[in-house]
This record gives sequence, C-alpha cells and structure tokens, in this order.
Amino acid sequence: MEGLASSPEETTCSEGEEEHKRYANHQGNQSNVQGASSQQTNSFNALNQLEDKMRRKLQFFFMNPIEKWKAKRKFPYKFVVQVIKIVLVTLQLCLFAHNRYNHVNYTWDNRISFSHLFLLGWDSTREINAYPPGAGPLAVYKLDEFYNTLDYAYTGYANLSNAIGPYSYNDENNIMPDPVFCQYNYKEGIINGFNESYEFNSEIVETCINFTRNDGEGFQSQRFLSNAGLNISFASLVRAKLMFSIKTINFRAAGPITPPDCFRFDVEIIFDNEDHDGQMSLSLEAEPYKLLCKGDKTYITDNQIDQVLRSILNILVILICTASLALCSRAIYRAQLLKELTVQFFQRAYNKELSLDGRLEFLNIWYIMIIVNDILIIMGSAIKEQIERNQFTNDQWNVCSLFLGTGNLLVWFGVLRYLGFFKTYNVVILTLKKAAPKIFRFSVCALLLYAGFMFCGWLILGPYHMKFRSLATTSECLFSLINGDDMFATFSIMSKKSPMLWWFSRVYLYSFISLYIYVVLSLFISVIMDAYDTIKQYYKDGFPKSDLHQFIGETRVEEVSSGLYRTQSSTSLNAVMNSLFCCNFYRSAYSKIGGGSSNHNLL
Repeated sequence: MEGLASSPEETTCSEGEEEHKRYANHQGNQSNVQGASSQQTNSFNALNQLEDKMRRKLQFFFMNPIEKWKAKRKFPYKFVVQVIKIVLVTLQLCLFAHNRYNHVNYTWDNRISFSHLFLLGWDSTREINAYPPGAGPLAVYKLDEFYNTLDYAYTGYANLSNAIGPYSYNDENNIMPDPVFCQYNYKEGIINGFNESYEFNSEIVETCINFTRNDGEGFQSQRFLSNAGLNISFASLVRAKLMFSIKTINFRAAGPITPPDCFRFDVEIIFDNEDHDGQMSLSLEAEPYKLLCKGDKTYITDNQIDQVLRSILNILVILICTASLALCSRAIYRAQLLKELTVQFFQRAYNKELSLDGRLEFLNIWYIMIIVNDILIIMGSAIKEQIERNQFTNDQWNVCSLFLGTGNLLVWFGVLRYLGFFKTYNVVILTLKKAAPKIFRFSVCALLLYAGFMFCGWLILGPYHMKFRSLATTSECLFSLINGDDMFATFSIMSKKSPMLWWFSRVYLYSFISLYIYVVLSLFISVIMDAYDTIKQYYKDGFPKSDLHQFIGETRVEEVSSGLYRTQSSTSLNAVMNSLFCCNFYRSAYSKIGGGSSNHNLL
C-alpha cells in the first residue's frame, strides 16, 4: 500500500505540467486571435488601397485632354488627330464645293441652251423659279402641236452648227447620227366616249425608230412615222421621247494645272401623257458624262500635277479619318471594359449595383458621332477620288456631296465638345442635354396636332390651293406659317370657286396660326428656358451627382499636376483586386486596359 501511494514531489510535478499546458494553450489562442485580427487589418488596408486606386483611375478617365496632359505629361495624340482632321476635311470640302458648283452650274446652263434650241414654245420666263409661277406648264394640246414640236427639235439638232455654243455630234467625224424616237403605249387602249365604252390592257409596250432624213427634203415627223407604219394612238400613248447626244468642251475650268473638261450630253425631249387629260406636258433632260479630252500640242493637257495634288489630299483625309475611327473605337471599347470593372467593384466592395446614370457615364456620345462622321467622310473621299479620275456618273456628284457635307457637319458639331470644357460655353450643351427629354415629349404632342392640320388641309384645300396640292407641300406650307413666312400670300391664293371652302380656309388658317405661334411656340421656348434656369442654379448650388461621381469625388488642381497619376498603377491595382476578391474577371478585363490605360479617353 505504501508502494502505491504518491509522493508530494510527484504530485507537484504533475500539477506543474498541467499548468504549463494550460499556459501554452492560452498563448496559442492569443496568437490565433492576433493572427485573425492582423488578417482583417490587412484586408481592410487592401480594400482602402483598392478604393484609392480605383478612384484615381476613374478620376483620370473623366478628365479633359488638358487635365490629362497635366496629369501624365503624355502627348494628346487623339486631340491632335481631331484638329488635323478638321483642317483637312474643311479644305477638301471647300475645293469640292467649288468644283461641284461649277459642274452643276455648267450643266444647268447647257440644259437651258438646249431648251431654247430644241423645245418649241420655250421662253426665258420659264428659266426663273418664281413664286407664284410666272407661266403655266409647257405642254401641247393639239395633234399639229405634237408633230410640230418633233419637227422643231429635229431641225434644231440638224442645224447644230447655228448654235453659239461649241456643240458637236456624238461622232468622231462630226456626222449627225440619227435621233431615236420612242413611244410607250398601253398594249390596248381604245376609248369610245360617245357610248361610254373602252378596251384596255395596262401592259406598256415600247416602240422605237430612228428619225432619218432623206437628202434634199425637209423632215416631217408625221409623214415619216406614217410611211414607217408607226401610227401614234394618243388614247393609249403614255409617254414619248426623242433622244440624241451632243458633245462639247468647257474652257472655263482650264487653268495652269487644270485642263479643259470634255462632256457628252444625252438629251431627252419627253412628252408626258400619263394623266390623259388632254394636256401633254413637255420637258427636256440633259444628262452629262465626262469624257477624256485630247488636247493640242501647244497646251499641256496632262493634268498629272492637279490629279496628284487632289489624290494626296484625298488619301490624307482617308488616312486621318481611319486613324480617328480606330482611336475612337478603341476608346469606346476600353470604356466598356472599365465600366464592367467598376460594376464588379461596386458589387464586391459595397454589395450594390452601379446605377443606370453611372453606367451611361461610360458611353461617350461624342465618340459615336466622331465614328459616324469618319465613316461618311471616308466613303465621300473614295467617291470623290473616282469622280476626279473621270470614273463617274452625274449621280455620284450628289452622293459624294451628301457624304462629305454630312460628315463635315458632324465634324464641326464635334468642336462643341472642346468648348464644353469651358464653363461659359458649356451652358448651351448642358441646357440642350437637360431639355432634350422634355422637348421630345412636347414635340410628340405638337406633332400629333400638326399631323391633324396637315391631313385636313391636304384633303379639303388641295384642289383649290396651290400650296396644299400634295402632302409634302402642305407640310411645308404649315411649317412656313409657324415661322411667319408668306402669310398673306397663303390667304390670298385660295380660290373662291367654293364659298363654303373659302370661309373654311379662313377658320383653318387663323386657328392653326394662333395655336402654333401663340401657344405651341411659347410653350416650346418656356421648356428650354426652364432647363436653362435649372443649369444656372446647378452652377450656383452644385450639380446633382450619381453614385459613380460621389465615389470619384472632386479632383483637385494640385493633385493633377503633382505627378500622382504618372505612376503605373495598373499592375498593382490588378494584383490587389485579385488578391482581395480572388476573381479572374479582373485579371482578364483590367489587363486589357492596363499599360495603355493611361492614354485612355484622351480625346
């Protein structure tokens, strides 16, 4: 029993070991607590670091080009590209507009000359677009007038040497080719008005014949057509044409490096009988085609210098617009990447979605407008190059002017963006932006009223008033009345054939003018003025901020020039986000922005 009893030393040693174990466990628990606290502190510091870097990145994104240059001292090449583009496309437009005016004016003057030479009954009063028209439509009403008009046109064509203009036949030996006469008839069209019967087949048949004159005899179209077995039935005749071609040369365009222009005009004298109302309208069309000239030996007709200079300008415009298109497209793409990065940051860091206004801040409408005008100018410059290489038709002049004109319009609209960087000029842009939704809703309501007046006027007043003959002219008339144009003429032109409709026209015009001038326009102006007053109040009290701009905060001037934004923080920001959230999305998305992101949105 004594052997089994424990001694006091053994008991004391056992208690010391247990106390040591308890102390060791306590120390271990304290170390775990301190480790967890240290991990939370590191996570909190990483989040703060991420917020600072994200805020700095977004602040740089929303800076203007001047602030970005101060922030990172990097050349604003996008801004310079836009300045160069404005200069080049404006120069190109001025040169093309001058050439197009000369071309259109020259072809129109030749058309007037052809009308005097080949149209029976043409006089100079028809050359002026007067309002109201000074003369009625040029038309034929009798059988003899129809054939006399054909004889007059043929005689003028046969005696082309009597014309003052330097006209020649479309033949290398200047021998007169036969003009071609074509008629377009209903396959069957017989009218028996005395017993209200007819025979009709709406299929149109084309018949053409060459007008050939025998030597020593005057040309008579009626006898020639009768001998050729071509009898004209005016009851079934829809349209008739007399066609021939004339060559000429324009010396006016000639200069030190520009040779004369050679043209061929395809002339068509058109008899229009589609209405079958006893009035066959008469008109002349002259389609110009540019030809390759063959100059003499004393005048250098080689236009290589002029062609090279114009081609260089066209190529420069295409290259600068292509560069602008690529840079703006890249900027929009990078902005969308940064938007996705910001959305994910708000979700992970604050557990909230970025608002719609915040998302729309990354969509730059100016960039979209620049991309559109770049595409238009590139297409217009390509067509212009073809025109200047004589690979063109007349329609291409109009298409080219449409592309270049619209593109230049948008280019100069884009200058407003740079004026918007200054507080004084930015008021206009902000006012239009603020008023746009209200103006749109207001315009929808005003347009419904306008459509009602338009359809009503077209239906009721159309047969009695020349300004309401068609839906298009009715709309133009009403829009002119809104702006106070030609009011008295609109009242006085109304025919008095129907007294009831004459009185209705007065009520109609008075009510429309009063409603739109005194009510609609006043409300329209008040909507814009309300937006203007709101913008002025914003300048005084501060602009409302979305959650994105609340996160970004204010960018101080001293921070911009301090060099804070010149550090390459893309890699560190990417590493912090991946270590904090363990998300590969940031690695793939932000790596596309990284490195080159310092130049992002420099425009």
